Parts: sequence; C-alpha cells; structure tokens
Amino acid sequence: MPSFAEALALMEAWTESESLRRHMRAVAVAMRAYARRYGADEELWAVAGVLHDMDYEQYPGEHPYRGVEALRGLGYPEEVLEAILGHAAYTGVPRRTLMAKALFAVDELTGLITAAVYVRPDRSILGLELPSLKKKFKDKAFAKGVNREEIRQGAAELGVDLEGHMAFVLEALKGEADLLGLR
Repeated sequence: MPSFAEALALMEAWTESESLRRHMRAVAVAMRAYARRYGADEELWAVAGVLHDMDYEQYPGEHPYRGVEALRGLGYPEEVLEAILGHAAYTGVPRRTLMAKALFAVDELTGLITAAVYVRPDRSILGLELPSLKKKFKDKAFAKGVNREEIRQGAAELGVDLEGHMAFVLEALKGEADLLGLR
C-alpha cells in the first residue's frame, strides 16, 4: 500500500484549492485519532481521510467515483476505497467497516470546526471550546453548507454520542493546529 506521504502528494497533485487541501488534511488528522482510539492502522485510516475528496475539484459531478477509480488503479486497498465511496451518502454504498463509519462521521464535522475557527477574532482553534462549537452547530444560519444531519448520523453509526464526538474531533484538530494552519 502506498504510504501516507505518497497519498498526501497524490491529493495535492489532484487538488489546487488550499481550502480543500486543508479540509482533507483535517479529516486525515481526525481519522488518525479515531484509528488510535480503536487500535486500528493509523496510517491506513489517515490515507482514507487525506484522499476522500481528491477528485472533488476536478470532477464534482463524478465524485467520489473518479478518485476511487484512480486509486484502484494505483493499488490502494479496497477497505480505503469502500470508505471513500461510503463517505458520500448519495452513493448508496453502505458503511460496513469502522473506518468507513469514522470517515463519514468526521467529514462534515471537520468542516464545521474549521468554519468556527475562521470566525474567531484570532482565527485559532486553540481557544475554541466545545460549548461554542455546540452553539455553532445549533445555529442553522452558520456554515449553511455543513450537513448537521450527517454529523448526527455519523456519530450514531460510529456508536458515539454527538457531544463526545464533537469534543474528540475538536481535540484531535487542536493537537495538529500548526499542520492545519489553525494556530
């Protein structure tokens, strides 16, 4: 299997938008944290996270199928490909593995957290606390593109309570604030 560094380079080759790159790095950080929690392969889970939207910019109408097709040709594991297909609810691909459930659960949530950071005066994740994030989650006018129902559904499928899930992902991202440009 290609390494995380190779997956990161592939994602960057496919994606010009720095905000989309930042999103995929954030998802990779959250995936690595959940893999650690569950005793799973951190590198493998981070690879799924960093590649999940690699084709979104070039092929928005064919996402995630085009990316998965390319990854399959490069020899990426089926578990990663299935997780990537399952992260987009509209594909109808069931999330059967813990990796797939985690990817679906963290995808929209990382977007909400990042949006919450960007409206802070200091634009730093380090001062963002769970009560403030929960308030942003409840405010439907804030970050309208973030699908709150998918965040709820993702936590439920992963078998974690919503508040605990939000706190866990927030702390994971705080731990990599520099890498994510959120310090």
